[in-house]
Amino acid sequence: MLARVNEDPTAPDDHAAGRTSLESTGGREYRIGELAAAAGIPIRTLRYYQERKLLPPPRRTGRIGLYSEAHLTRLRVIAKLLDRGHTIEGVRELLSAWEQGRDIAAVLGVEGTAAAAPAEVPVTMTLDELAALFPGERAAETVARAVELGHLDADGDRVTHRSRRRLDATVALVRAGVPLAEILSVGRDLQRSMDDLAETFVRLIVDHVVAFAGDQDAHDLRETLAQLRPDAQASVEAGFASAMDEQINAAIDQALDDR
Repeated sequence: MLARVNEDPTAPDDHAAGRTSLESTGGREYRIGELAAAAGIPIRTLRYYQERKLLPPPRRTGRIGLYSEAHLTRLRVIAKLLDRGHTIEGVRELLSAWEQGRDIAAVLGVEGTAAAAPAEVPVTMTLDELAALFPGERAAETVARAVELGHLDADGDRVTHRSRRRLDATVALVRAGVPLAEILSVGRDLQRSMDDLAETFVRLIVDHVVAFAGDQDAHDLRETLAQLRPDAQASVEAGFASAMDEQINAAIDQALDDR
């Protein structure tokens, strides 16, 4: 059972400077083991998040650290973002933007609604900054290939990647040992599949929802499609996650058989 340690949510907190808008709920407090259990993660993972500055420090009572409901909310946000493909660094940047007061609570999915699907956010950097993300790669060739595939827009010595999430995922895969050239080639095929999926969902909506919408104007039709887009995205993500689980299990079984 999770004990209620502090019944007064207005009690002074000498770590208030480390709180964000997520951390103003007060109420129930947890020791580290209780918080980890409530969030469904190991204690070592919770400590890792703290080391990476993803989680503010607890309130201290002597040698005991007490975490709030807001810490639990934040852990759930982190888990949701990681499940959606963000890297640890990407999560930290998003949380930092949130702490600065930008209106991205819905983007982070805090409200728990389907409409809280993350948007694609472009990121602009210099060629040197891009090269630093992929050491050992020839920057000019990498940029030319990425521009050809539609991932980058180049303007002089600056480039803009169209999706922060895709860039984070690419960096993570390269650091794990996957060659960048292979990622770019696979990315081209994946984009074709994504285009086909998007066309399928839009056609379903147009044929079975918009067709019965009567005298909606262009703005209303766009709003209807936008409202249903997160549900289509969630369906694709769930299907992909299930397929990944099956492929991972199959790969593990094959590796054990080969041994």
